[in-house]
Amino acid sequence: MTPLLEVIALGPADAEAAQAGGADRLELVAQMSADGLSPTPSVAAAVVAATDLPVRAMLRTTADFAAGPDLAGLADELLATGVAGLVFGFLDDGEIDVATCERIAARMQGRPWTFHRAIDHARDADRAWAEVLDLPGVDAVLTAGSPLGVRDGWVNLIKRDPSRVLAGGGLTAEVVPALLDAGIKAFHVGSTAREGGSWTSPVCASAVASWRALLAG
Repeated sequence: MTPLLEVIALGPADAEAAQAGGADRLELVAQMSADGLSPTPSVAAAVVAATDLPVRAMLRTTADFAAGPDLAGLADELLATGVAGLVFGFLDDGEIDVATCERIAARMQGRPWTFHRAIDHARDADRAWAEVLDLPGVDAVLTAGSPLGVRDGWVNLIKRDPSRVLAGGGLTAEVVPALLDAGIKAFHVGSTAREGGSWTSPVCASAVASWRALLAG
């Protein structure tokens, strides 16, 4: 099976370029200066209308990993736009905020969701993974294996359940072969899918196609 390629999109044009380049799924975010916050429901609706790809929208309203206010209401608004799922995950004093994650998961109406890179900032990685994998509906964990990114943390990814790992966070081509050899089948790219590797540039279909080719071997 060809590995899944997820590309970060900020709007409809990014979504269209990612699809043209061969992406399998989109993670829709806003404000990458804050490492990715929730898009507005109107942007989510526009992206869903612009692409055939499944879209998972970020549910995050603060620049840290704490649960922000009115997450449930925002989750409902984003889900109402037709997104395929959400991306969320919260910490409370370095521990997985299980209660908040369970409350949001209960609103997913059976749709899958991704636990995002908050897990890389948890105090105890093994305990965090056990708690996250026990949450209802989560089918992917976006992780670099380290707060510093995949280049530093990839060795930690190969000891996790490869069916749940979505490898991302500064993903670079040189670590991909080792991750593929470990059985990891899902990869997440952001700035490297853009012209010049810059968040101020749009997604580039040819850059996405290069990632697609790399993952296809």
